[in-house]
Amino acid sequence: MPSLLIADDHPLFRAALKQAARDALSEVELFESGTLDDTLQLLEAQPQVDLVLLDLHMPGNHGLAGLAAIRAQFPGVAVVVVSANDDPRVVRRALDHGAAGYLPKSTGLDELRDAIRSVLACETWLPPSLRASVSRAQSAPADADLAARLASLSPQQFRVLSLVAEGLLNKQIADRLDVQERTIKAHLTAIFERLGVRNRTQASVVLRELELSDPARQIES
Repeated sequence: MPSLLIADDHPLFRAALKQAARDALSEVELFESGTLDDTLQLLEAQPQVDLVLLDLHMPGNHGLAGLAAIRAQFPGVAVVVVSANDDPRVVRRALDHGAAGYLPKSTGLDELRDAIRSVLACETWLPPSLRASVSRAQSAPADADLAARLASLSPQQFRVLSLVAEGLLNKQIADRLDVQERTIKAHLTAIFERLGVRNRTQASVVLRELELSDPARQIES
């Protein structure tokens, strides 16, 4: 039985995705989360999850950083990005960073069902209205390089990088991950080498390159 995690902080949209999943599949196991931290914890606790429908701007997620975190820490899980942002360049970036599909929040129920079936069948899915424009959007060389560098990190190294980007010190990271401080120092040495950076500040900048503006918040402001 397929297992899906719907990671979105809007209850009404989660309900729509749950209904689409039930309509698309005769049997399905469903989980929900409302923040990126909850999403990562649930994936740790439920290793059987096959697919995550990930809101690009849920709390704790800053653009493509959540996608990169899931792909690094749970490489066997497919991720479909869900967002109000339908800019073809953003869609192209999401695909370059490992998304198996992209769902604009304006997508209808029929397309939602098609997306879920397609991705579970190991296909990449985009809404028909975006396929031509996304195919014309060229991948940025910097994105391809960044995706490759992040993919070179182990799951634990990515966790350490994320905590460094939050401003935590080595001892705080060690306490959070329940390891020795010398282990964190060893991880940082490897992280700096694999990312091609010299210090914590430069390493944090790497993750900030994944941040995207939220069009919904721009409209609200």
